[in-house]
Amino acid sequence: MTTISRVIVGVSGSPGCLPAVRYAAELARAHQAPLIPVLAWQPPGGDLAERSHPAPVLRDLWAEAASRRLQAALLTAIGGLPPELPIQPQIVRGEPGRSLIEAASEAGDLLVIGTGRRSPIGRALRAGVSRYCLGHAECPVLAVPPSPLDRALGRFGLRGWEIGRAHV
Repeated sequence: MTTISRVIVGVSGSPGCLPAVRYAAELARAHQAPLIPVLAWQPPGGDLAERSHPAPVLRDLWAEAASRRLQAALLTAIGGLPPELPIQPQIVRGEPGRSLIEAASEAGDLLVIGTGRRSPIGRALRAGVSRYCLGHAECPVLAVPPSPLDRALGRFGLRGWEIGRAHV
């Protein structure tokens, strides 16, 4: 049986990543391994747009926003940074899938990802981060499905209603 020396978990800031963060924290506790939550971000329009019109002030604001999303996700999923669990949060500028693969590159790593919920159109337009990680990782990958509540809300169409109401 292989030992787990680090638990790396992908954090997107969306509700879909929360079950993966919770599960990764429990695995890290059980194996007495550090938890490394990784949030990857990119400038709006991608790196090409940012290189053509660089804006250092905006770049700093985007990095700060990514840091706040990571802290909010950790607070929501596991109540913040528990003192008994060594946590090494990472905020990385880059493609989410590639960034997670690079973070989970040591022997003994376990990569935990959320499978999320995507519409048929979203699946057709781009391969998901979870699919990328499953196809490219050199360490074990654990894919955590959405919570039953998330699936139930999606089945009844409440997520779309909620999003539509938030803009009113």
